[in-house]
Amino acid sequence: MTARLTYAFDAYCGWCYGFGPALRQFAADNTGRIDLHVLSGGLFSGPGARPTAAYPHIPEANNRITALTGVTFGQGYLDTLAEGTTVMDSTAAAKALIALRAQAPTRALELARALQEAWYVDGRSLSTPDTHRIVAEAHDLDPAAVVAAFQNPKTAAAARTEFRTLRRLGVDGYPTLLLHTDTGVHRLGGPVSTAAALTEALNRHLSPAL
Repeated sequence: MTARLTYAFDAYCGWCYGFGPALRQFAADNTGRIDLHVLSGGLFSGPGARPTAAYPHIPEANNRITALTGVTFGQGYLDTLAEGTTVMDSTAAAKALIALRAQAPTRALELARALQEAWYVDGRSLSTPDTHRIVAEAHDLDPAAVVAAFQNPKTAAAARTEFRTLRRLGVDGYPTLLLHTDTGVHRLGGPVSTAAALTEALNRHLSPAL
């Protein structure tokens, strides 16, 4: 039986960026065992969509993320962060993932990674259509179709639906990995979990009770 999982993700979430390598390895290690769905959250949406300078804790948080997960942040991102005026808008980021995912539904985790690298490596705003054109081209998708979908009001509505879905599932932070079972929804691991620890948790939940 294939296990269904939901990955609650936000492209502007540094801890999601740090969690990415372990999650991707977990997904690779469990190919054929899991059906993983990536849904975006609204970490920086509505009044929370503000310039990076409005969040002075970010550099210290990034240092912790690097120390605990090993990921590094690119110079383009560090320059953008220091400049301080780029608005982090999670609704725009969610629209981008929906637009990309529409062309490659089975590659959602790969495309989520691409968006995070556009921000956390290159420092590109995820509100800018040119960013999504670049990501689409790099991943052999139709850039014009991606930009059109990104700008379509129906995509914004779909993003808000994803936000509501995650709230209904009880998600109150990112990243969160959820396993759906007959007994309910269970969280697997946390932001600094290894791939092996995630697989162990999955096995524990799926193993029949002794």
